[in-house]
Amino acid sequence: MIRYPLASSSWDESERRAVEKVLDSGMYTMGKYTAQFEREFSRYIGHKYSIMVNSGSSANLLAVAALFYKKDGALEAGDEVIVPAVSWATTYYPLYQYGLKLKFVDIDRYTLNYDLDALKEAVTGHTRMIMIVNLLGNPNDFHRIKQIVGNRNIVLVEDNCESLGAEYDGKQSGTFGVMGTFSFFFSHHMSTMEGGMIATDDEELYHILLSLRAHGWTRNLPRENHVCSTKSDDPFEESYRFILPGYNVRPMEMNSAVGLEQLKKLPEFLRVRRENADFFQQRFKDHPWFTIQKEVGKSSWFGFSLLLKSEAPFNRKEAVALLQQNGIECRPIVAGNFTRNAVVERFNCEIHGKLENADYIHEHGFFVGNHHYDIQEKISGLCRIFDQLEQGGRV
Repeated sequence: MIRYPLASSSWDESERRAVEKVLDSGMYTMGKYTAQFEREFSRYIGHKYSIMVNSGSSANLLAVAALFYKKDGALEAGDEVIVPAVSWATTYYPLYQYGLKLKFVDIDRYTLNYDLDALKEAVTGHTRMIMIVNLLGNPNDFHRIKQIVGNRNIVLVEDNCESLGAEYDGKQSGTFGVMGTFSFFFSHHMSTMEGGMIATDDEELYHILLSLRAHGWTRNLPRENHVCSTKSDDPFEESYRFILPGYNVRPMEMNSAVGLEQLKKLPEFLRVRRENADFFQQRFKDHPWFTIQKEVGKSSWFGFSLLLKSEAPFNRKEAVALLQQNGIECRPIVAGNFTRNAVVERFNCEIHGKLENADYIHEHGFFVGNHHYDIQEKISGLCRIFDQLEQGGRV
């Protein structure tokens, strides 16, 4: 048994001490550690503002919600938003929940991000927003996307939950749109148990997000702000003053204290992940039966995708069964072609053209994990396992 897990803990004693420090303080909801983590995360990615929430999914929810409360150019129910056909569920759900119309566009079979020619065709005068998803650590071609948008008034938002630390043209992914979202779930590049972040350079959006994160109240806003203009100087009056229909998606202080420790380690985590990726690419770049993800810019390599070629002498079910027999965990490539899920029947949506690449990935693709430690031996074992497949294509 190779025992190649999909994800693993990146904690050590420093994270345990951080949790204990919060427990000893008696202050468990967001406070000084959250504020510090937000500042340091902003510094790391090169954005002015960061807002910590309880998950990457909540980050997507608040990012979409905030666009409805801008004073100028706010989104409205029924507006058209372009989305890639392959992503995670909570890329799409906030768009549906706020009454937006989703237009699904095919992805590129090699990068796993937007098919840029299909995206160009899909953008019309009705398009108000493009949700850009950087899949499995791989940034999009933002130069080409901005060419496609041109001078049109289209909002770009990045779902960067799988791609912390990725770079394009020397700039962090998650910083090319008006907002970028990040996830610190257990299996991601850094982990705070549960947790997420929204980053932006837009002060108005930042203030809206601060209010939406905690009940839609004024308490966490600065005195002069873009939501209610000027707060009173009376903390009693501002304790329960509600101005937006918000949520409670605050993080715990433990999440943020752990995040501070994880952020210190992130550069080393990314370095090792990229070394693992170099080795994986060497072993699989010319494989007779698989294609692998084509790197755009500088990927942070969330995991390693494997897409069966049409001439492969075995099918995905057989490949997955063999991996499972040998202790190698794998999953579909995110959610595959999301339009093939029954939940989409509830959406206001349309499909642009054909989703041929998304369908192919849905039926023939899977991915294995990457880690913050050396897994070259695991990758070599993965190669050996596929060598066990008989020439006739049966396990």
